[in-house]
Amino acid sequence: MEEDLFQLRQLPYFHGGRCGGSHWVWKISMEAVCSWLPESARYDVLSGNQEKAIATLKRIATENGAPMPLGKLIISRQEDRGKIRDLFTPHFRWTTLLLWFIWFSNAFSYYGLVLLTTELFQAGDVCSISSRKKAVEAKCSLACEYLSEEDYMDLLWTTLSEFPGILVTLWIIDRLGRKKTMALCFVVFSFCSLLLFICVGRNMLTLLLFVARAFISGGFQAAYVYTPEVYPTATRALGLGTCSGMARVGALITPFIAQVMLESSVYLSLAVYSGCCLLAAVASCFLPIETKGRGLQESSHREWGQEMVGRGMHGTSVTRSNSGSQE
Repeated sequence: MEEDLFQLRQLPYFHGGRCGGSHWVWKISMEAVCSWLPESARYDVLSGNQEKAIATLKRIATENGAPMPLGKLIISRQEDRGKIRDLFTPHFRWTTLLLWFIWFSNAFSYYGLVLLTTELFQAGDVCSISSRKKAVEAKCSLACEYLSEEDYMDLLWTTLSEFPGILVTLWIIDRLGRKKTMALCFVVFSFCSLLLFICVGRNMLTLLLFVARAFISGGFQAAYVYTPEVYPTATRALGLGTCSGMARVGALITPFIAQVMLESSVYLSLAVYSGCCLLAAVASCFLPIETKGRGLQESSHREWGQEMVGRGMHGTSVTRSNSGSQE
């Protein structure tokens, strides 16, 4: 969806300067909304602004029609800022490597599908694109082929698939769990990619692309939910950031498959995406920690890793407070 929104935002610039000179105004006005957003009470406490934090909590209590809890805010013991090596401690090494591959596969497959969609729609089906030779009309200064009205309508349908995909993910993520949700999304995407090997009609092609894009976007959201939950406070932002970085690597590589390799063999390109997602589904199942039903952990990296190992050995659930560091 990000790719399509980017393309839509650029359209006015290619249709005359008068169209492209004013749409930036509403973007700047939207940035002004941030000044009215309340700061996190936790951030204010950690920054030493307890009065501001209490004022924020009182306003939240008033808006919710609830009484302000009695007591005072106490700053818990602060952990050292996480380092990259903390992601590779014995307790989290396997989790980090698997998550890196999952995020890579998500972006690799998502943006690959975005690029493949226009090629498949222009050709009509996989069989046509595998046999045709590129015949480019010299009507466009960029030597590109024009999309028909039918192509644009089908592209719109595949783009809109992300909304039901995210809604389905929201519905199943607390029922199946994070790991199974990610695995399911990858398996469905891979299955749809394999079905594209068949010379299906235009309607079936649109349906398969619709389902594939819905589930790969849903898998992306499941990864965004799981990753911050699996790491403790000291390395949470670092873990999420490195995973996002691996996703960008996948987005950088995917044009070589969806466009360059496509020139040689469309079936090989589809096989790469299908195989990558199958491996990502296996990686999701092998993640050592399921975070469904657990709050964000604020204990130290070592303590929380030992706690997770203990849970895995004894198969029991240990309830820990999330309000401060664990002693």
